[in-house]
Amino acid sequence: MTNPPPVHEAAHRRDWPSYFDRMQGKPPRDTVLKAIDLFGEIDPSNPLHVVDLGCGDGRDSVPLLNAGWTVWAQDGSEDGIARTRARPEIQAALENNRIQINHANFEGLQVPKADLVNASFSLPFCPPDHFQALWTQIDAAIAPGGRFSGQIFGDRDDWAIIEDRSHFTRDETLKLFDQYILESFIEEDRPSRQSESMHKHWHMFHIVARKRVTAS
Repeated sequence: MTNPPPVHEAAHRRDWPSYFDRMQGKPPRDTVLKAIDLFGEIDPSNPLHVVDLGCGDGRDSVPLLNAGWTVWAQDGSEDGIARTRARPEIQAALENNRIQINHANFEGLQVPKADLVNASFSLPFCPPDHFQALWTQIDAAIAPGGRFSGQIFGDRDDWAIIEDRSHFTRDETLKLFDQYILESFIEEDRPSRQSESMHKHWHMFHIVARKRVTAS
């Protein structure tokens, strides 16, 4: 029996329905779980607000809601938005006005104010010509003492040659966070665990960072 192609092949093609099919049931990303843990218990009378950029099928939005956050979720895939809305936890949160779900691309996106901006494996899909504007929006949205959680893809990743993907060197990535305290910064630089015909070299930075209260 022929093995199915690896999930990154669907992401490479931006075939999001196939990607979400393959990722169904996967747990939340470690970076968002760490951010939730760092914020600690939330006072229900003073809920914290998160922007979930590239929310996909809602796999990170659900644990944020469960932890007491209010969520502003965005994705450019209609299929992803439909899958997010279909989750029982999301439906309950919609009824209680604890989540807003937005179908929008990164280009020209207006990011609302937030205590946390989460971007799990989504920022590489912002076209390079629009990345700086998006990052300016993200940085301005995060309140002093707030956090970013997510991934930046590195320059040694195989996808770095794709014209519509945004990739950065380690130094460039660190510069994006020069007004943040890095609470977790893990560099992953490895070949995929697939056969040679399905090979991909991964280079990415898994980041949780706290915005300085007083910029230096």
